[in-house]
Amino acid sequence: MTDTLWTYAVIGLVVLLVAGGVVVGLLRGRGGATAPEREAPEAPGTPGPSDADLAPDGSIGTIEHPGEVVEDEPEAPPATPAAPAVEAPEAPAGRLRRLRARLARSNTALGKGLLALLAGGKLDEAGWEEVEDTLLAADLGVAASTELVEALRTRVAVEGAQDETAVRRMLREELLRLVDPAMDRSLADERVDGRPACVLVVGVNGTGKTTTVGKLARVLVAQDKDVVLGAADTFRAAAADQLETWGGRVGVPTIRSDRDGADPASVAFDAVRAAAELEADVVLVDTAGRLQNKVGLMDELGKVKRVIEKQSPVDEVLLVLDATTGQNGMKQAEVFSQVVGITGIVLTKLDGTAKGGIVVAVQRALGVPVKLVGLGEGPDDLAPFDPEAFVDAIVE
Repeated sequence: MTDTLWTYAVIGLVVLLVAGGVVVGLLRGRGGATAPEREAPEAPGTPGPSDADLAPDGSIGTIEHPGEVVEDEPEAPPATPAAPAVEAPEAPAGRLRRLRARLARSNTALGKGLLALLAGGKLDEAGWEEVEDTLLAADLGVAASTELVEALRTRVAVEGAQDETAVRRMLREELLRLVDPAMDRSLADERVDGRPACVLVVGVNGTGKTTTVGKLARVLVAQDKDVVLGAADTFRAAAADQLETWGGRVGVPTIRSDRDGADPASVAFDAVRAAAELEADVVLVDTAGRLQNKVGLMDELGKVKRVIEKQSPVDEVLLVLDATTGQNGMKQAEVFSQVVGITGIVLTKLDGTAKGGIVVAVQRALGVPVKLVGLGEGPDDLAPFDPEAFVDAIVE
């Protein structure tokens, strides 16, 4: 009886277990749905995006901290190089004071030599010949030297032997008369009849012509003039670059050709036209250096002037002379004057010589004044010529 009960109990337990499995299977399969697959867990420490991580357009921004979004910044454009600072040139008044001291040092030999001779007492013929030789050595020229010696001899004879102060005054007065302070040394730098003044700059090779044009632009800018430069020296590859550099330093535009060997007359024409369009005060036209004995080159220079004059008169023609060339510079000046009509002289390199008499010689030969002098290599070592300051630098 007992064994029969245990058998029934085991059979009942098996039936219950089978029935329970069936019920669980039915519950899981209800409605035909399948359980979703679980996503692979993310790496530890890597939070997934949340609503707070989304940029306004729905994209995922750069996450700096959980819950904080920083927009991707656009790449910054490359930095534009800063334009070079425009220089403020020194005013002409300040230049004159500084250049006078330099001129005095360069003419020490001339001034001391004359004063020593004149203040030494009564001069005989040999003494006066020595005075004349000193003046000739200073490139005063034969005619001017003879004239000055005769004037000094007359005054010494009339006024008698006097002290050095009186002799110095006498020499100053006679030299100043030769330099002629009455000559008009003004520069064409103002608008004329509603157009820019036109200045043509000429000279032989090696006188520092292009540099002088650049320095002259600085003189005019210091006087509040609006300037345009014309690079009509198309023979030298670096001439236009050099002039453009000078102009850029003081904020002055340079009109040039984009190719070497271009027609200089055409470049000059374009420069004058551009200056008119810009309503500038003055246009400075640089030309190629040329030897005065080269007929073809001199004819071309005449052409440059004629082409400019088709749209504007040329108000000024400046001849750049090297003061150290002495009387050779006189021949240059005469030929250039015949071709283009010189109106003024620019003397360069006057600081390295005691031959200041070239000022008198060139003025007497051409009948035109020295208007500017260069006394150094600095950018502001060009100044308007002052006759009294020049003579004082010699005798003082």
